[in-house]
Parts: sequence; structure tokens; C-alpha cells
Amino acid sequence: MAGRVEGKVALVTGAASGLGKAAAAMLVREGARVALTDRNEAGVREVAASLGESARAWALDVTKEPDWARVVDEVVATFGRLDVVVNNAGIGVSKDIESLSLEEWRLVHAVNLDGVFLGCKHAIRGMRQSGAKGSIINISSVAGLVGVDTLPAYCSSKAGVRLLTKSVALHCARKGYGIRCNSVHPTFIETPMVDDLASLTGDMAAGKARLARMIPLGRIGEPDDIAYAVLYLASDESKLMTGSELVVDGGTTAM
Repeated sequence: MAGRVEGKVALVTGAASGLGKAAAAMLVREGARVALTDRNEAGVREVAASLGESARAWALDVTKEPDWARVVDEVVATFGRLDVVVNNAGIGVSKDIESLSLEEWRLVHAVNLDGVFLGCKHAIRGMRQSGAKGSIINISSVAGLVGVDTLPAYCSSKAGVRLLTKSVALHCARKGYGIRCNSVHPTFIETPMVDDLASLTGDMAAGKARLARMIPLGRIGEPDDIAYAVLYLASDESKLMTGSELVVDGGTTAM
């Protein structure tokens, strides 16, 4: 039985760990060939090697446009096409508005928002050059929908991803490119970023329990909870979805 993304070529950013690693593994498992990218070159190469012949690794700093131009060109040259781009790479700084420095604000936006802008721009170029009908999937956050007092830069950047996604979706639709663009909005998921957040009080277990209590379903999510959302948006099953928000938050935004 063919996989849900059989024959497609996907590029995933931030794929050395966390949500990017899970999404890449899921896409490979469902039949795609996947370009895993990350600033952590050694880490991403190790993950790609573990996924077999359908996975290849590239070093990519999402804030640098020359990196994007090079990697997209090389992915198309290697695999012959580009069907899916998952803009997942992201960082967070847990400081309130009075404590956050301008440099920290700019760094978070450079990775989380500038990186997604460049990813969308070069995804469109690569998809059009290879004649693909594509899907761009931008990983935003529940914090792009509701405010968090200790995450002003993260909230701002992820809210920016939400509306950038809609702008890109409308542009591609009105140009008739056949390229869709949607955002995914996770709650707290078992990733290194959430580990860091939970550890701020010095007790990770207590910190995770506190985060879980903030979610109506009462648990922190698993990386595959988001990988399945990515898989759906990458597949032709979602062919009528563009400019949409796929919220995977355990009921957080229902409150």
C-alpha cells in the first residue's frame, strides 16, 4: 500500500531534533524523500542517516538567504523536484517585556519570522522551477493565537507567521501556482524547547506538570501529534486547504 505522500519531495527545517525530526521521520515513513536541514550539521546528518536512503541532510541557517538559495537549488538538483516545505526552525526567549533586550527580540524574530519569510519565498521558487503543485507548512504556535506574558518576542513572531501564511496562500492562489500554504499551531510538546521552559524553575518534572495543567486535556503533547498534522497538510488529502490554521492545542484556545 502506497504511503500518504508517496513520490513527494519535502524539505524540513530544524530537523535535527524536536518537531522537525518527528515530521521528517513521519514523511519518510509515508513515502516521501526528505531533505533534512538544520544549523546543527552533525546532528541533522545523524538523524538523516537513521532514516535511510530516502533522507539527505543539509546545513541551513534559516536567517541567511544565500543558504536558502543554495539548499533549495541543491535539493531540486538532487531529488528532481520540491513538493513540500516545512518551516519548523524556531527559538524562544522566556523574558517579559521589561526584561527582554532588543537584541533578543531581534534574534527571535530573525529565526521565527524572517526564516519563515525566506522559506516561503524560496519554496515557491523551487516548486515552480520543478513544476510541482506544492504545500508550504509553517509551524506557528498556540502562542501565535493567544498571549503569554513571559514570551513577548515568541508570541509576536508566531503571530506574524500566522498572517504571513495567509498572505502567501492568497498570493499563490491568485497567481494560479497550485501551491498551498497553511500554519500549524501546537501547544506545549515534548521537545528540547519545552524542556528548557519547564526547567526554568529548577525542577523539570514540576515544570512539566505545571504546563500540563494549562492544557484542558491535561497532558503535554508528543512530537508525532504535530507530525501527523504536517503529514495531512503535505498530502493531497488537504488539497482544498490553504491559508488555514491547524490548531493542535489540547483545547487551550477553547477556553
